[in-house]
Amino acid sequence: MRTRKSTVIFQRPFTLNGDTGELPPGSYDVEIDEEEIEAADRTAYRRVATYLYVQNSASTRTIVVSPTDLESALERDLKS
Repeated sequence: MRTRKSTVIFQRPFTLNGDTGELPPGSYDVEIDEEEIEAADRTAYRRVATYLYVQNSASTRTIVVSPTDLESALERDLKS
């Protein structure tokens, strides 16, 4: 198992799915967990979970998000 970390930036309020509600613009940390798939000639990884971390002054909320929902939200942010 490996974890990749990155940061995404939203310029405007956004939604990921019906469960999260609207989130404010800003920078968000993202973690992607991947499991190793071994083959005879190479090693590959399969995504098993994607997490978005929503921080405020008092706490951090972890949202499990589909990669498709996250990419769609980022595309909508760029187009608006």
